[in-house]
Amino acid sequence: MNRRTFIQSAPAFLFASQLESFAKKYNQKMAYSAITWNGNDLVAVKDIAALGFKGIQLRANTFPVFREKPEDLKLTLDSARLELAMFSSGNVGISSDISKEMETHLKHARFIKTLGGHSLQITNNSRPKDRAPNTEELKQYAKNMSAISKAVLEETGIQPAYHNHMHQLGETPDEIDIILNEMDTRYIKLLLDVAHYHQGGGVPAKAVLKYKDILYATHIKDTRPDSENSSGYRFVELGQGKVDFPAIFKNLNKIGFKGWNIIELDAVPVKGRTALESGQISTNYLKQINVKF
Repeated sequence: MNRRTFIQSAPAFLFASQLESFAKKYNQKMAYSAITWNGNDLVAVKDIAALGFKGIQLRANTFPVFREKPEDLKLTLDSARLELAMFSSGNVGISSDISKEMETHLKHARFIKTLGGHSLQITNNSRPKDRAPNTEELKQYAKNMSAISKAVLEETGIQPAYHNHMHQLGETPDEIDIILNEMDTRYIKLLLDVAHYHQGGGVPAKAVLKYKDILYATHIKDTRPDSENSSGYRFVELGQGKVDFPAIFKNLNKIGFKGWNIIELDAVPVKGRTALESGQISTNYLKQINVKF
């Protein structure tokens, strides 16, 4: 091909390349968390199903309501054709006595199994208020999580997953790295929250590649700076913040990720907007960037 022919054909080539990129779909399992509905979980089930999702994350508040009648909740999920993608099971601390946490997570795991679920999420509330956690505290947290996860997995088959989180142990990428390197990944995996990871100073798309061998699930969540919020940031609907989702989904595709990606929005960010309306905004954004679910 001579120079003139190449120049003449270049626009068509570039258009074809752009068209191919636009046409590419990110085929991923997508679920939605009920947290946005602020405890109105039966409404959340209905709304999440209406948005077209196949999975839902429920929180520990459902346990006392349905612990004696889990079959009622399972029937509700089955009727909505929703799988329990994840269950927020609560905290693990850094105390040497983890008996209470062990009991709580085992109870939740048995409940999850009855509902047909497969996994539970672990967080913590042990971050010091006046300083960063030290390495030994992070290691103790990893040790405690591992011990509880071993018991949960061996008794029930339910897979525990560690959720990185701002204002908790595992806020920054360095802290998360210590925890992940210290925890026993035979028993506990990673639930990567991309917004918390971004807010903590990391690049979520890179974390997908770095932790691909232990990545069990993700929280697909967006965040943007907000000077009016005490934290300095606000969680928002997908596409309304600073998280680079195309890069994240590209890398999820690259590693052949088969787990659940769970959209999470802690609270509706705009007064007067409903949880369903926020869900529709995020759903529309996923369609815009060609996430197929």
